[in-house]
Amino acid sequence: MADSGNEAVEAAARRAEQTRGRNIRPSPDLPELPIPGDTANLREGANLNDACLALLPLVGVWHGEGQVDYPTIDGPVRYAQQLTIAHDGRPFLFHEAKSWLLDDDGNVIRQAAREVGWWRPQPDDTIELLLAHNTGVLEVFYGKPRTQTSWELATDAVVRSTSAKEVTGAKRLYGIIADGDLGYVEERAMVGQSLQPHTSAQLHRVAG
Repeated sequence: MADSGNEAVEAAARRAEQTRGRNIRPSPDLPELPIPGDTANLREGANLNDACLALLPLVGVWHGEGQVDYPTIDGPVRYAQQLTIAHDGRPFLFHEAKSWLLDDDGNVIRQAAREVGWWRPQPDDTIELLLAHNTGVLEVFYGKPRTQTSWELATDAVVRSTSAKEVTGAKRLYGIIADGDLGYVEERAMVGQSLQPHTSAQLHRVAG
């Protein structure tokens, strides 16, 4: 077990040689704000708030591929995603995900889902995850860490605009998996379907 742990630490150090100098790039065309900026690199910027320590492994910029499938679509469909989880020293994390569909050769077909929101850890270890989607859906998830490197959440409330498709619930599981990648799976209940698998992906750390 000790050898396995040492190998994991050494592997993480090797990966960090490629990512430790990268962070969110501020726009060179905009002036600096007089307040701390967001950072997705724990080596730079504000110190991570103690309240967020249970979420520390999530902080970074992640990039990878997965698939989306559901009874209402002709799937499974291949997609790519960039996920940014950053902080500014306060007791929450910023979350932004951008996705795009791919053909069988890995070429971009078109842009797909976008979401933005906040991870808000609470003193009793509960995690609130608030997400707003470009499709007109707002979701409030609650959950807790399953282990030091995995987190499971389910919706407590779903609100949608009059132009949005029907969504009634969702569950998500995030976890650090083989080689330090971030894996996640999502189940979703929508357009008259019961809660069932919808998306899954494996993301590699590219910054942080």
